[in-house]
Amino acid sequence: MARFALFGDTSRRIAEADSVAVIGLGRFGSALALELMAAGTEVLGIDTDDELVQAHNGELTQVVRADSTKDEVLRQLAIGEFDRVVVAIGADVQASILTCSILLGMKIPVIWAKAVTEQHGRILEQLGVHHVVYPEKDMGRRVAHLVRGAAIDYLEIEPGYSIAKIAAPAEIRGIPLGRTTIRQKHGITVTAHRPVDGEWLNADNETVLNEGDLALIVGPTDRVEAFAQLQ
Repeated sequence: MARFALFGDTSRRIAEADSVAVIGLGRFGSALALELMAAGTEVLGIDTDDELVQAHNGELTQVVRADSTKDEVLRQLAIGEFDRVVVAIGADVQASILTCSILLGMKIPVIWAKAVTEQHGRILEQLGVHHVVYPEKDMGRRVAHLVRGAAIDYLEIEPGYSIAKIAAPAEIRGIPLGRTTIRQKHGITVTAHRPVDGEWLNADNETVLNEGDLALIVGPTDRVEAFAQLQ
């Protein structure tokens, strides 16, 4: 018989429209689960480590100590009723692959899985996992762009296309954005801005940026990085 320990509110079912099962509560899985909870999403957390499970008791809607590589365990936990499952297992590649295989067999509509290497990711993709993410690799690339540029924050939306938060350069301060030639000259678009001591606002042609204001710019990665270098 499958054995597992369940913590949290067991008086109701958790597999609702706005609920996610997170399998693996290491640094990535824990951060993901807690962020989902903060956004109002109900979360079922699963891990084999008793200390991690105990640590998340009271922080997640439900938390379970269980072996996700066993089909009967996942079925007893009603994982098949979830629309979204995240497999955040990183250290044990075999466990990650076995878990994803079982979930795919259950016809889970959307499965996200963490990959620790390119080979691991290829296997997950070949299995049919819907979304494969590389947290360490993606963070390394993000930090690399920040280190070599002047952006305050940076996110690559797709290969070759990015969004960055920058301090508004002198070239576009003091005049409405519609009267600048930044799109033609620099190949980027200002989508939002935050005045000094203000809140973020959508930008339009009448927006005027001043010294100390922040701006969100989007465009090809090389153009975004070049524009971020302006002072």
